[in-house]
Amino acid sequence: MVKVARTVVVRSQPLPRKVFLILCELIAMYRNMVEQLVIHAIENDVRSFVKLKASRYSYLRELYPSLPSHYAYTACQDASIRVKSFHKLKRMGRTDRRYPSVNKISVWLDDHLWRMDGLTSIRIATHRGWIRVELEPNKLYWKYVNRGWRIASEAKLKLDRKSRRIEIILVFKKDVEVYKPRGYISVDVNENSIAVLVDGIVYIFETGLKDITLGYYYRRKSVQEKYDKIYGPGSRIEKRVMGKLRERGKKRDIRFKIANIVVGIAREKQYAIIMENLGKEPAKRMLNRIKDPQLRHRIYQSSLKGTQKTIALEAEENGVPTLYGNPRGTSSECPIHRAKIVYGNGSRIGVCSVGGEKWHREVVGTLNLLLRVVGGDGSAALSLRPQPVDGSPMPLGSTATHEPTWIARETWVRWKSLEAILNYPLGTNG
Repeated sequence: MVKVARTVVVRSQPLPRKVFLILCELIAMYRNMVEQLVIHAIENDVRSFVKLKASRYSYLRELYPSLPSHYAYTACQDASIRVKSFHKLKRMGRTDRRYPSVNKISVWLDDHLWRMDGLTSIRIATHRGWIRVELEPNKLYWKYVNRGWRIASEAKLKLDRKSRRIEIILVFKKDVEVYKPRGYISVDVNENSIAVLVDGIVYIFETGLKDITLGYYYRRKSVQEKYDKIYGPGSRIEKRVMGKLRERGKKRDIRFKIANIVVGIAREKQYAIIMENLGKEPAKRMLNRIKDPQLRHRIYQSSLKGTQKTIALEAEENGVPTLYGNPRGTSSECPIHRAKIVYGNGSRIGVCSVGGEKWHREVVGTLNLLLRVVGGDGSAALSLRPQPVDGSPMPLGSTATHEPTWIARETWVRWKSLEAILNYPLGTNG
């Protein structure tokens, strides 16, 4: 049994003028407290929440006697986290400021400062008493509510002055039971596809992220060239037009849909998911040896780590175990002979330098990843020995391993299970 927590941002309905002004005053007082606490902590080298609270709690209570006392408590929590992050940046040489800046404020709320009032409204303690705010719950909020998740006692509050609304950041918690895996599926995330090895068959789900990235790259470039000539670089109109582009939303939608399919396969079969251990900021390491600006942009926007994280979060919610293996050389080593695989220029099919077997890059990559995590001497790959490549197209569900089973994006986005995808009559091959 593991404890799982998820954060959901819920916007409120437009606030009445009186409530809006009260919240503006509340946030101004909270900001002032955090700023003073940060300065005091830096000047006196206070780095722990306990010491900061002990030294400044009484002063804050005297400074704002009408404010509920727990705001002084949560402000100390907020400031201590900011100070620790500031010292970390100092050690890394990423800031030369004397004090950390307090630009964006989210008011920390504990169980004494807020409470749910039904499912669509909350009550917040302020210096003017308790106020009630109506919410506009989104799909994600109802997803966790309807699935039995409980709302934690901690929350955060942000004020949007332009729309005169608030954003309440809620934390949902649930105890999830993780099953003991009966088998494994390995997942290889690439720029334009995701390869999944299930029971000896490699399925490649085409994501189209490369085309989305390039399309928006040229759209942004044309917008910049157009509005820079008229209004100058960085104009408000240019930023407004850029803000209407939906690249992030489209990519997020693809990641969540593919995560649902992968986790659905694992959960149905009671398998564990194996993925590559990419480490921190894998895109930056790849960019060090690439000079082409367009390719650098594609790699940076490919979000390999983000796709893996989405799959891992979905797996955690459903009690699916996840494991990670070393990705180094997984697509260049024959799983049978442990010898180098030689690829032609731009070809996805290579030949083992010892045994002469022909392997598809995604097939050998997912298989080697599986063997590295589960263990074995490569004998499991003998049953997957590839057949001669004759150039003929592979039907959906094929068991031949020299070519994977390609599933076009327009096919898999319609369905939520692998069985439904394979039975879809319009499925196409790559």
